[in-house]
Amino acid sequence: MAQETIFWQTTAPETPCLAPLTEDLSCDVVVIGAGFTGLRTALDLAQAGTDVIVLDAGAVAHGASGRSGGQVNPMLPVDQPETLRKAVGTTYFERMTHAAMASADALFDLIRQNDIPCDARQNGWIRAEHCPRATHVAQKNASLWNAFGADLQVISAQDVQRLSGAQGYRSGILAPKGGAVQPLALTRGLARACLSHGARLFDHSPATNVMRQNGRWRVQVGARTLTADQVILATNGYTDGLWPGLKRSILALHSIQIATDPLPAAQLDPILPQGHTISDTRRLIMYARREPGHQIVFGGIGFCIRRLGRFGFNWLLKDAPRIFPSLRGVTWRYRWGGQIALTPGRVPHLHEPAPGVLAGLGYNGRGVAMSFLMGQQLALRALGTAATDLVFPMTNITPYVGAGFQSAGAGLAMATFRLRDVLDIGGWTGQSLGRDGNS
Repeated sequence: MAQETIFWQTTAPETPCLAPLTEDLSCDVVVIGAGFTGLRTALDLAQAGTDVIVLDAGAVAHGASGRSGGQVNPMLPVDQPETLRKAVGTTYFERMTHAAMASADALFDLIRQNDIPCDARQNGWIRAEHCPRATHVAQKNASLWNAFGADLQVISAQDVQRLSGAQGYRSGILAPKGGAVQPLALTRGLARACLSHGARLFDHSPATNVMRQNGRWRVQVGARTLTADQVILATNGYTDGLWPGLKRSILALHSIQIATDPLPAAQLDPILPQGHTISDTRRLIMYARREPGHQIVFGGIGFCIRRLGRFGFNWLLKDAPRIFPSLRGVTWRYRWGGQIALTPGRVPHLHEPAPGVLAGLGYNGRGVAMSFLMGQQLALRALGTAATDLVFPMTNITPYVGAGFQSAGAGLAMATFRLRDVLDIGGWTGQSLGRDGNS
């Protein structure tokens, strides 16, 4: 497999100058994970005057935050309002629905307030429907969510093609408040904002143990120890065995992407001319965006084989020119991936497994907007807000049943999903097979 090269590294500002932890320290709160969730949490805490330290096992944003598609999609990945209501109850349904729908605006406001240069734009998100059944389901669900203020707009196949250049879709849903950020630039900008408000950040400093001692929490980092009143775990798809059971509560999937060098106008102009982002309704989704530097980024879902790396890039290389014909023959110089975290009910999880310990994770492919919302809630709880007043319900850590089996069989599952997607849309011809799209 070819070595991964991350496109975002070519346009992001330099990482703030950090160093590993080399001494024993004490603070109010230790945040483990220097991605979107951890840095948003640390920023709010530091702005409130809390003495906060952030640790990461690698560099800032070395995980999914610096590798994501960077789409800011202001909706939870839950099909219908009633599904969410049954999962969390009426009170949290209302809070989560309102907060999710406001999450994109809130993120872009935060970027402006902290003057973070990250190519932020809020031009809307298109979700394109690939078969008749997907059209029926998407339009029905959009109507249901609109009753709660989602402002989702149904658009025709012609409008999908006009606004995105994407071929073969039957219709779409437009979320006007959606947008995009350069994810690595945003994460590094957050790190700078944290530092400017007094937070201390240490990279290449993996936490290896968390234990209670003498009324405080001790976090072991190699031969060094951090002592704190509170610990916040913000590791999402990269969660390991640091806290018992937390890794088993999610299913880690691999989001993969490819990107071009700058393209000439003839190839670029038909694609997302008004700056929308796009994804689709296939089981193995595609998502794409157009960059200010005239590049195209195209992504989907892949899988990983231990010691061999990520796979699925060949699927992307075939999909991209099929969906965007002007991309035939282009060179895809960059390819990379990152781990995202799924939860059984597709709802983010907030845990408090012990007094003074918090964990927030499981964004189910909507990690940019949802991680910032989770970071805000983690900070509020650490600052003393009652758990019953938060947006997300506080839940126990429970295993994701079948996660190990699904991870082991990911390659076969992806191939099966891909075949079913092919059949849905008529063998890549874009024509119906005379079916209603059920599979």
